[in-house]
Amino acid sequence: MARMSRLRGIDIVTEDAPRSGEKYRTREGFTAIRHGIKARGDVAEPSRGGKPPWLRARVPGGGRYAEIKGVVREHRLATVCEESLCPNIGECWGAGTATLMLMGSVCTRACRFCAVDTGNPRGWLDPAEPANAARTVELMGLKYVVLTSVDRDDLPDGGAAHYAACIAAIRARNPETAVEALVPDFGGDLAAVHAVTAADLAVFAHNLETVRRLTGEVRDPRAGYDQSLAVLAAARAARADILVKSSLMLGLGETAEEVHAALSDLRAQGVDIVTLGQYLRPTPHHLPVREYVTPERFAALRDHGLALGFTEVVAGPLVRSSYRAERVLEHNNVGL
Repeated sequence: MARMSRLRGIDIVTEDAPRSGEKYRTREGFTAIRHGIKARGDVAEPSRGGKPPWLRARVPGGGRYAEIKGVVREHRLATVCEESLCPNIGECWGAGTATLMLMGSVCTRACRFCAVDTGNPRGWLDPAEPANAARTVELMGLKYVVLTSVDRDDLPDGGAAHYAACIAAIRARNPETAVEALVPDFGGDLAAVHAVTAADLAVFAHNLETVRRLTGEVRDPRAGYDQSLAVLAAARAARADILVKSSLMLGLGETAEEVHAALSDLRAQGVDIVTLGQYLRPTPHHLPVREYVTPERFAALRDHGLALGFTEVVAGPLVRSSYRAERVLEHNNVGL
């Protein structure tokens, strides 16, 4: 029997509700893979007797959480909080903040750490999204909003013009709201980077994700360590008056020396802020966790990064690139 599901507020009919790793067809006519990675022989994680206590997150709930969830649903907006299965969704939504994901919830890439659905949207975009995003920010009463997106290699500019339109709409309707744009690499197209930096934003962010040695294993083949560094360098060169930000996941098998090298590479491109968090396997089809990094090691890496000259290094097991982004300039590890 056919079942009805919802994608960005649009009804999608499938023969059965897709399970993780299965292919399904959207109403727009393109296919996607649930959670991004096809089901295959799963790689078992090393036995450690369960997750350590410092990785426990609060169960989502509360009035403010429900209120934000309702607003997101009403205006057909995907959030990276939900699509990436973020463990901090209860804390952030409960505090009245959220990260909005633009251009749909189907990504053209299949990184082996990410739980976002993968497919080819064939140029589909929601023309009402800039206005909807602006209205949603107003309804939420946000003073700081993070905009991120899936990769859209099917679009000529990777979606850069759409980013700029969303930023312009938000700032026009919410002039007191600061905007952070957490963007993909646009296939290395620096003209697309400049289209975003020309918008009225406060922070330009692009994630390096992992160390150089592991990039090929962790990220989609269309991504690249040096390509990401070039994107960050281009943003820094384009705008001296904005903050440039990046992020690394730990626990994928990297060494301390490799993390230090990645931090040095980011600083050399003029990156101001870096976040460091624990990689958590979203499904059995994704890369296994190789190590649970201790809070003490995160603290040591934060000290190392600050010594390199970063304005702030937000580091902790449950930290994600957008975690409490509005508090990053308090210089206290966002209260951790």
